[in-house]
Formats: sequence, structure tokens, C-alpha cells
Amino acid sequence: MASTRKSTRADSVPIVSSAHLVSPRSAEMSEFEFGLIVAGNAFHRWIVHCMSAAGLRDLTPLDVLVLHHVTHRARDKRLADLCFIMNVEDTHLINYSLKKLQGLGVVVSSKNGKEVTYGPTEPGRAFVERYREIREDCLINALRADDALNHDIGELARLLRVLSGIYDQAARSAASL
Repeated sequence: MASTRKSTRADSVPIVSSAHLVSPRSAEMSEFEFGLIVAGNAFHRWIVHCMSAAGLRDLTPLDVLVLHHVTHRARDKRLADLCFIMNVEDTHLINYSLKKLQGLGVVVSSKNGKEVTYGPTEPGRAFVERYREIREDCLINALRADDALNHDIGELARLLRVLSGIYDQAARSAASL
């Protein structure tokens, strides 16, 4: 007969990618990091396949994200704005994506005085709109999101923002060692 006893946190083994990093003070952080790795890779695979289904192929996850951020709020962005918003220190990575997207005809640059800004072209906006439709069909509908689940997702997003600040501070501390 199968046991009906529920597993408690205390008697479960943490699921981690690097057992040698598990801290006795926070095995949960190691579990979180493993979940973040798996979720991050799944998210990157998803956005590349979604954009490919929208008709724009051979993009990296960063290319897809740059296109979305360039399109965000229908305002042109500077390279520095994109790096800041995306929390990317290496400006050359964003710059490379911008050049690639310009070559594909989905992003255009314009010069305003000494500043160069980037915005989507009409085909770029069309790809982003098609991406949105596919996202709605494949992802949002799969969630069958109700208010409780959406609340949990909102809380998770808040927690991720808090943790990103902690990781940023830890990175600054490690850089000073």
C-alpha cells in the first residue's frame, strides 16, 4: 500500500546542479539557482522558437530580447538605454545584436545630434506583433491563467527583481576582492 504521507521540506533532498556549492545555511538558494538555470534555458529556447514561428529565424535569445526592447513603448532607445534596461554590462553584445537586426531590416538607427537611437521598422513591428499572437496562443492559453496563478506569477516576478539586486550587489562585492 502506497504511503499517503506528504513529503516535508525537512526530509526532501535539494535538487541542485552543483552539490559542492550547497550551503548548510541556504540549500534553497542552490535549488533556486538550479531552477533559474533550467527556467532560463527553457525561456531562451521558447523566445527563439516563438520568433522563428513569427517568421524571423536564426536569432539568438539576446537578439529577440533586443528587438522587443527596441519596440517597447514605441520610443527609440539609445544603446546605453538598452544596456541599462536589460542589465547588460557588455555594450558590444547589445551593439552586435542591433547591427544584426539592422541587417535583417527590423531595426533602424537614427542620429539626433551626437546620439544614435534605435527603433523598429514596420517589418520589425509586424514580427513583434506576430510573436505576441503566437505567445498568446501557445503560452498564455497553456497557462489557463486564473487570478490566483497570475498573483503567484506576479509575486515570483517581484522576488526575481529583489534577488537580481542581491546578485548585483554580490557581484560588486566579489569584483572588489
